Amino acid sequence: MAAESTGDGRGKRRRATARRPTISDVAQRAGVSKVAVSYALNGQPGVSDATRRRILAIAEEIGFSPSRAARVLSGAAAAGAIGLVLSRPARTLGIEPFFMELISGVEATLSARSYGLTLQMTTGPADEAVVYRRWWGERRVDGVLICDLRVDDPRIAEIEKLSLPAVVIGGPGQTGNLASIWSDDAAAVVETVEYLYALGHRVIARVGGVPEFLHTRIRADAFAQVCARLGIAEATSVDSDYSGEEGARITRRLLSSRNRPTAIIYDNDVMAVAGLGVAQEMGLRVPADLSLVAWDDSVLCRLVHPALTALQRDIPAHGARAASMLLDIIDGHPPSAVQDATARLAPRSSTARAPW
Repeated sequence: MAAESTGDGRGKRRRATARRPTISDVAQRAGVSKVAVSYALNGQPGVSDATRRRILAIAEEIGFSPSRAARVLSGAAAAGAIGLVLSRPARTLGIEPFFMELISGVEATLSARSYGLTLQMTTGPADEAVVYRRWWGERRVDGVLICDLRVDDPRIAEIEKLSLPAVVIGGPGQTGNLASIWSDDAAAVVETVEYLYALGHRVIARVGGVPEFLHTRIRADAFAQVCARLGIAEATSVDSDYSGEEGARITRRLLSSRNRPTAIIYDNDVMAVAGLGVAQEMGLRVPADLSLVAWDDSVLCRLVHPALTALQRDIPAHGARAASMLLDIIDGHPPSAVQDATARLAPRSSTARAPW
């Protein structure tokens, strides 16, 4: 990180600015001149094949893009955009309200400050790293938001290596030196299980999310711990992929078991709605025979019958805060970790006293 002084003699704060890779960086690492780098990047004669391969490898490693070399050399202005990469199927945006609400909050903040949002879908962290290097090297974005934080997430080190301004939506404790915004998922799980326990439920299941995600791990651990503390011996936690199809399949299996649960907690609203459909298909009355709880309240939870009890939080506001934090970092403010409001239970018609 480089530092920039205001130089007005009045003690104004120094602003940290992230330094983008330049053609000089490539030349220095390769031990050649900038002219040689230019030849190599543009496919011109004048360098050996071995040198060309080395230069191209170094350029890719540090995120310097040959296709935008002229723009970088010219000292072009900021991109005026931030990036968001989601390692999810593209159809996720059409069926999962969480991301649309998050993006709506991000966009509200960005548009107010004349910034744009660059969105790309990929298949995993390795592909994400390629996108980050390309975006940063080509001046496509001035910073990025990182979602779906994983346990020991490899993206953190990659972002730090590039000195790319970033805010991680998730945490805490797994984000290195990057800024983060997070909420206490463990506390929300405890509130939900204690509520179901007070209603007399002693056989409770949880349909979780992707096991590699940190928030899935946090929720699973909190579920196991609170069930053990309350003496709930019949507590089952099953991982999934957040899809309605997987939620339905797991629900059908749980409700077909010998000691079927009287209550199920789902890690998102889509799976909860699918679970409600399976329960009704199997002739179970909700909530007389089975209580259901969804994570992240949405319009889906309120439109179905019965309306779903849900963990409620202001997701657009969460996205807006994350975007505001990132823009502040781009403007030179130091990164910070911010704990946002904890999701709170909103009881509705899908939960009632246990049937036995």
